[in-house]
Amino acid sequence: MNKMGRLQSSLRMSSRVLCKARVQRSDPVRFACADSKPNSKGVVVGLYQKEGNKDPRLTPAGQVIDNKVQGKLMKVICETKLDGRLGRGKVFHNLDPDFAAVAVVGVGLEGIGFNELEMLDEGMEFVRVAAGVGARALQEQGVTQVAVDGMDYAEQAAEGSQLAVWRFTDNLSKKNMPSIPQLTLHDSPDQEGWTRGIFKAEAQNLARRLSDAPANCMTPTMFAQNAVDALCPCGITVEVRTMDWIEAQRMNAFLMIAKGSCEPPVLLELSYCGTAPDDKPILFVGKGITFNSGALNLRPCKGMEEYRGSMSAAACCVAMMRCIAALSLPINVTCIIPLCENMPSGMSAKPGDVVTLLNGKSMAVRDLDKAGVVVLSDAILYGQKTYLPRLVVDIATLNTGVKKAFGGGATGIFSNSHYIWKQFQRAGSLSGDRVWRLPLWQYYKKQVTDERSFDLSNNGRGLASSCLAAAILHELVPCVDWAHLDTRGTGLISKYGLVPYLTKKRMTGRPTRTLVQFVYQMACPDLK
Repeated sequence: MNKMGRLQSSLRMSSRVLCKARVQRSDPVRFACADSKPNSKGVVVGLYQKEGNKDPRLTPAGQVIDNKVQGKLMKVICETKLDGRLGRGKVFHNLDPDFAAVAVVGVGLEGIGFNELEMLDEGMEFVRVAAGVGARALQEQGVTQVAVDGMDYAEQAAEGSQLAVWRFTDNLSKKNMPSIPQLTLHDSPDQEGWTRGIFKAEAQNLARRLSDAPANCMTPTMFAQNAVDALCPCGITVEVRTMDWIEAQRMNAFLMIAKGSCEPPVLLELSYCGTAPDDKPILFVGKGITFNSGALNLRPCKGMEEYRGSMSAAACCVAMMRCIAALSLPINVTCIIPLCENMPSGMSAKPGDVVTLLNGKSMAVRDLDKAGVVVLSDAILYGQKTYLPRLVVDIATLNTGVKKAFGGGATGIFSNSHYIWKQFQRAGSLSGDRVWRLPLWQYYKKQVTDERSFDLSNNGRGLASSCLAAAILHELVPCVDWAHLDTRGTGLISKYGLVPYLTKKRMTGRPTRTLVQFVYQMACPDLK
């Protein structure tokens, strides 16, 4: 039996057997830098910005260190003219006997909170930035143990620092492995908040790792195996559906795209039960095209490698499930993830082909470059019929409209429920990974349904491509509260307006933490 046959055979086994046989791969692996001092320690402390006649002031943890070294830390801060502006800082050596290096980073104005114009809790976000900048600066100097000042927001300090020091190392040789320091909370009693932040950041790092893997190392089958490895040890049920099952379910739209590639499609069903089994779950559906070439509507060759991240939404779903299990949230959540490749071949669908969906409606696939809504359609319909969810959320990197509108500033969201939109808006303001609502009007619905020869088209007519894609998906969710997140601008390679605690020109893993925060709010609506 060849390698692919063995993989498919193993995936047909029960997830419980796979969990016992495999080693969990999603935990971060830490390496020591060869030329750094053994067990070298460093600390990150915050510096509040100079305001009016007031001089910049260290955070309480920084003041403790300054008192211990008889004011030397504040003296060198004044000499180097640090003023506490956000993300500006210096690394000082040989000041404290307990730490080889002290990174002092600006946290902005003291006491800052929610900014309504920005729709962002700036106090939390500024701590993420400061902790991330400081931890990365110490990492680049070979420090192997980094203590991070909580700066009144231990959870956010953990997120920023853990996200900043992570690196994609899967394809590096041993001699080129970067140093990944061990992070601890410094001088703060909020260990619980720090742990929550680490869980959220490690979840996003899992999404980054899955998204950044080359397409030949993250085929649908390989993605399924990674999901099994990451989720089964957390108590999440993972069902791996193969080609025979997909054909038996008559998921013709999914198969229409998948048949263009020699890689067999896979459909994942992930279930987390945090409350009574008969409670209706939230249903998430994540687009999992592991490489999207555009098929016969081939995309430009320049930059095509970025579209290995067309499964980044699926990666976010897997990461979110891992995190909510780690946090033991009292809620039921189910994910449906259709996995395939969109490739040109003699078996590819042709522009203008028509397929019948699970609900009996016909869809014309006029543009194979816009395969996302085609792949999602049967998964959304199957999930509603099987699980009878209280709410449906789909996530996908769909169209360039949202990317041109927002760049990397926000994820576009469409929803038929004002309540769900406000919950996502709040989640984004707290996570620092914002979403913004776009219109879901009858105007766009007519552009995708007003046809004589079929019920729907996968591209519609006219501009506003992201709104047209959302209108198509809304047709598949007629009665349930629903939200669609288009991550085309945020979920792929970071290029413009880089978030300081993420890595330039790598996959972002966004909006994993916003999804986790949203599920938390739905699970615990009475908690502020």
